[in-house]
Amino acid sequence: MTMHTRKLGSTGPQVSALGLGCMGMSGMYGAADRAESIATLHAALEAGVTLLDTGDFYGMGHNEMLIGEALRAAPASLRENALVSVKFGALRDPDGGWSGFDGRPAAVKNFAAYSLQRLGVDHIDVYRPSRLDPDVPIEETVGAIAELVEKGWVRHIGLSEVGADTIRRAAATAPIADLQIEYALVSRGPEREILPTLRELGIAVTAYGVLSRGLISGHFTHDRQFAANDFRAHSPRFQGDNYRRNLALVESLRAIAADKGVTVAQIAIAWVLSRGEDIVPLIGARTRERLGEALGALEVTLDAADLAAVEAAVPADAVAGERYAPAQMAMLDSER
Repeated sequence: MTMHTRKLGSTGPQVSALGLGCMGMSGMYGAADRAESIATLHAALEAGVTLLDTGDFYGMGHNEMLIGEALRAAPASLRENALVSVKFGALRDPDGGWSGFDGRPAAVKNFAAYSLQRLGVDHIDVYRPSRLDPDVPIEETVGAIAELVEKGWVRHIGLSEVGADTIRRAAATAPIADLQIEYALVSRGPEREILPTLRELGIAVTAYGVLSRGLISGHFTHDRQFAANDFRAHSPRFQGDNYRRNLALVESLRAIAADKGVTVAQIAIAWVLSRGEDIVPLIGARTRERLGEALGALEVTLDAADLAAVEAAVPADAVAGERYAPAQMAMLDSER
């Protein structure tokens, strides 16, 4: 397998065509194995994956410390190739609850200082607010990151889950490399207004949720139970009739995958890869086995007939249930 690269917008860095989303290594999907997580990070780097995505609130700093540990233990050549993307701003409490977002300039610099320490690096490659703070103009938040860029603590500025108007305002303040947003066969909302805006402005996409948190991976069954501390236990797409309807879509996709001799997950990832050279899918693999499967998507070629069959099997509006619970959906500027 040859790892191709894609550029994060007109101003961003060259990164691997697939990035590794590390959130699941810090408990968001239930318990994770620390040793296997580090082994998976090393395997990703060895395979040519250069983009590692995290958030300072994943496990209340646990994820950043895990990545820092993995980077310190990696060979120098691999460590030097790694680019770390960090989201900030989500507020947590000791019980693991969520209490809003903070995009004030002083908070931006405070969050960055802690992330640099936990990661054990001298700069953050891409730094982005995790959500739009409704009480702070995006110009102020982005302006604070731009000051960190000027001082060398941050290389590039990113955004996350914001809509077209906010994207334009942010881009008028400072160069924006990419927008991180959920984009998958079953999450097609960005195609309406957000993707055209990004392409007009020369901003790339790092797409998370490309397997809809495992829903369209082909590995779930109707009787699967999710632990109380697993995000999916509270996600509308994994509840009751929604879950049954969505797994039926997966079976339609499985028939196409079988005809091509690949897995359901590989078809779903390859579809996102096919959407444009300005889109970098983030794969949320927590084990080397799942990483290897995801990387296999790079070898999958979908021609026009394949793409038509995939989109017929999983139409844009076919998924049942929103991607977040109502309270979290209300926090998404990208959904307004």
